[in-house]
Amino acid sequence: MELQQMRYVIAVAETSSFTRAAERCLVVQSALSHQIARLERELGARLFDRTSRRVRPTPAGEAFLPAARQAVNAAERAAAEVAAAVGEIRGRLAIGVIPTVAAFDIPAALHAFRRRHPQVRVRLHVGASETLVELVKEGALEIAFLGLPSTATLEGVGSRLLADDRLVAVVAPDHPLAGEAEVDLARLSSEVFVDKPAGSAGRLQSDRAFAAAGVPREVAFEVTDAGFVTRLIRQNLCVALLPSAYTPHLTGVATVPVRDAPTRTEHLVWNRSTLTPAATAFLAELDIVIDQETEGS
Repeated sequence: MELQQMRYVIAVAETSSFTRAAERCLVVQSALSHQIARLERELGARLFDRTSRRVRPTPAGEAFLPAARQAVNAAERAAAEVAAAVGEIRGRLAIGVIPTVAAFDIPAALHAFRRRHPQVRVRLHVGASETLVELVKEGALEIAFLGLPSTATLEGVGSRLLADDRLVAVVAPDHPLAGEAEVDLARLSSEVFVDKPAGSAGRLQSDRAFAAAGVPREVAFEVTDAGFVTRLIRQNLCVALLPSAYTPHLTGVATVPVRDAPTRTEHLVWNRSTLTPAATAFLAELDIVIDQETEGS
């Protein structure tokens, strides 16, 4: 069993595609498929179910992935630690962010980091908070920046509170509410909303606030892409509740304070066993220092 075979398995699992996995690993697809088939023969089990539309891990594959990630991460960290000992930062940096992260300007920080540490391979995953937490736990991501309801708790990861924020109503410039000094959830309940998918952390904060206010609301548009949310609002198809610290990044919309608005907290989370020198160096760009022995969930 070779580390490269494990890397190939991880890439296929994360991309759900042999073609995209080969592109990520910079090999031809036939070579990647051959190595995975060779590993499957050695293990005596198929790791993936393949159809014309999708590739997904078998139960054996799901069992193999956590240990494979640990082995690959350990090997990469060993090399990175040696490099750090002689003053070089290299290896990989896998970061997760929510689309509406506002506590830091992550693209600007990545730009500065890449200029300072060009030998680090950077990967960025944008997704929902609950997905990012699981990826950090698995070791697929080293750090992630989340947005959660203020009552949420985090387990199984190291965490630090970054910021508290209130949501504001975001409407089209010609919407009747655009000129209001303030609204409440009762008034907003008559509007059609765009929001994250039901059950997601980004959706729960608003659902719970409307429930606490004792008023219903209609979420007709479930969207994960923040840019598409803005496009829908501009067409006066819906309104949204978004973090006030994020809305300055939007154009062509109006914001209205909400008297009984839900609150959101932003958190940094990390995998306590795989905080690499590259991750530590990136956090230093944000003036964040983590003592893994004293900080946790």
